[in-house]
Amino acid sequence: MTAVLDFFQHPASVAVVGASDDPEKIGGRPLRYMREFGYRGRVMPVNPRRREVQGMATVPSLADLPQAPDVVLVAVPGTAAVGAVATAADLGTKGCVVMSSGFGETGTAEGIAMQAEMLAAARRTGMRLIGPNSQGLATFSSGAVLGFSTLFTEDPPADGPVGIVSQSGAMASVPYGILRRRGIGVRYAHGTGNDADVSASELAASVVEDPELKLLLLYLEKIENPEWLVELGERSRRNGVPVVALVGGRSQHGSRAAASHTGALASERRVLDALLERAGIWSVRTVHELVASTELYLQDWQPRGSGLAVVSNSGAMCVLAADAAEDAGVPLAELAPATRTRLAEELPAFAATANPIDVTAALLTDSSIFGRVLPLLGADPAVDACLLAIPVAGRGYDVEQFARDAADFVASGTPLVLAIPQPSVAAPFVRAGLVVFEEESMAVGALAQYLAHRRRIQRAETLRRPALAGRSGPGGGQLNESESLAALAAVGVPVVPHEFVPEAEQVAEAFGRVAAGRAVVKGCSRDVSHKAELGLVRLGCTSPEEAEESARAIADAAARHGVSLDGFVVAPMVDGVHEVLIGAHVDPVFGPVMVIGAGGVHVEAVPDTRVLLAPCTAEEVREAIGELRMAPLLAGVRGAPAADVDAWVTAVVAASETMADADRRIRGFDANPVMLLPAGRGARAVDAVVLLR
Repeated sequence: MTAVLDFFQHPASVAVVGASDDPEKIGGRPLRYMREFGYRGRVMPVNPRRREVQGMATVPSLADLPQAPDVVLVAVPGTAAVGAVATAADLGTKGCVVMSSGFGETGTAEGIAMQAEMLAAARRTGMRLIGPNSQGLATFSSGAVLGFSTLFTEDPPADGPVGIVSQSGAMASVPYGILRRRGIGVRYAHGTGNDADVSASELAASVVEDPELKLLLLYLEKIENPEWLVELGERSRRNGVPVVALVGGRSQHGSRAAASHTGALASERRVLDALLERAGIWSVRTVHELVASTELYLQDWQPRGSGLAVVSNSGAMCVLAADAAEDAGVPLAELAPATRTRLAEELPAFAATANPIDVTAALLTDSSIFGRVLPLLGADPAVDACLLAIPVAGRGYDVEQFARDAADFVASGTPLVLAIPQPSVAAPFVRAGLVVFEEESMAVGALAQYLAHRRRIQRAETLRRPALAGRSGPGGGQLNESESLAALAAVGVPVVPHEFVPEAEQVAEAFGRVAAGRAVVKGCSRDVSHKAELGLVRLGCTSPEEAEESARAIADAAARHGVSLDGFVVAPMVDGVHEVLIGAHVDPVFGPVMVIGAGGVHVEAVPDTRVLLAPCTAEEVREAIGELRMAPLLAGVRGAPAADVDAWVTAVVAASETMADADRRIRGFDANPVMLLPAGRGARAVDAVVLLR
């Protein structure tokens, strides 16, 4: 895939259609911004009613330009915008940014038709299109501010290591404002709008190629081409630019609002989360989480793991920091005996040398304590990061020395975050370039995200590219149970031994061949998926006669419910250690998806499942199983044997390979329950529904 879109960030020339003499109007702000923020290329205002705007000579139309501009910025409405795009394409313009609204986002036939006409004109010549309904693109390294956000006057820009790409104009501006007020420079603040052509993901994939970028923040509401998200993940890892994404529309009402804004996600949120995880992109749920860890990403840290050491001059802060670490899933490091011995030598006799470490009020009389304690922790192999909490200091404390010691410690390579509520105390730490939060839960939460994202990026390197192109195609119907079990066995899911017979009077003989004691008899039909509630399943048959009687009762129940039977399945009863499920379907956007989790009759009422994209690795499946609520039970509890998780993992991996094959016959299946036998004895799917393409 290619995304050669740098001309949007560094255009040699820009034409503004609808250029205004009023620097506060939508057509006037880009002219003002480019002049004020240092754009050095050629600006070509287009206005048929004025010879000059903001001190610049105009031309009456795009066709009157002496040369084709690199980028055309459109600030005129409706059909005039459509005509401007067509003219720009005919001129040979590389890219067009349409700020005008009233197109596909309206949901009206007229708006959708005008957007389609605009897109067709662009594609006719290969011109790339941003928008319509775009707030515009802002590249502060080049001064090419091709947008109208008012926030650039409220919080003046400064070039920096963070980029923002958003489908929403507001969500390009809001993070920008937060970061600028924290003194962080922002290189890009792009709002793409309707994404008729260039999507936010494609533009982001272009932006992360910038060698000066250290972090990309991404906001999405619509995903039509997930390949660009995968490509974005690969480029971000290759270039060392982490991506943090906020996706709107995860609730029912949020999705409805997104649909009226730029377009709604078409798929279940868990599938998107699985794709982001596979790509190494961190997913958050609030604007606060989107920006909370920014300062950490801008450090040159290389943490080994996630073991945290906490140091404070307050016992209460040690307690609260330990609680915050547990809430955030960050393990407190178990200090080596040698480390604790050295700490005891450096601290007062009444100080705690276990982690968290309370240096006590001795800090008031001994300003070198932090400088002695922190290096000891950094040398401990179990410590991957440190939190230094100073809830109270100020007059009488040598805060400047504390900051110097903390800065020296960070220079040694161990990540350090600080929790300091007093602005005057925090100031010297901030001046030293350290990462400071107001309180310990914020610091721990930000550190937890940063460390977990680092692990996700590393893990993504070991995972396979998802089979996104595997669309389902037209439905080919449902197999009956006998056919479904055979189909699953063929793709590597172990199934219960069974026999199919077409007539009820044949069930008794089948019982003798397949059942050693108790048997199950099921009506076999392509018409229904849930058979038990219709009386089409009989469990615990202990004799051939009982099995045949059950088959006749099933036939009567099928007749009452108007269900056509192909015959009967007879199988031995399987008593597993646990009931689990393996499922698969083809998502309309993201392709083949695997579902694993706790199985049985209550799976819909009390769901405990995880979603993975196909194909999966064994490590990926095992990790997903470990995240289930039922996971602690699988190892055996209160004398129960451990379940054969390995057999479950093997079956999921094998089935995912089939689902990822573009030529597969199966478009979805549900194996529930799959009986996990004791460790080393395998697994058996005892019920299955398979759908064909």
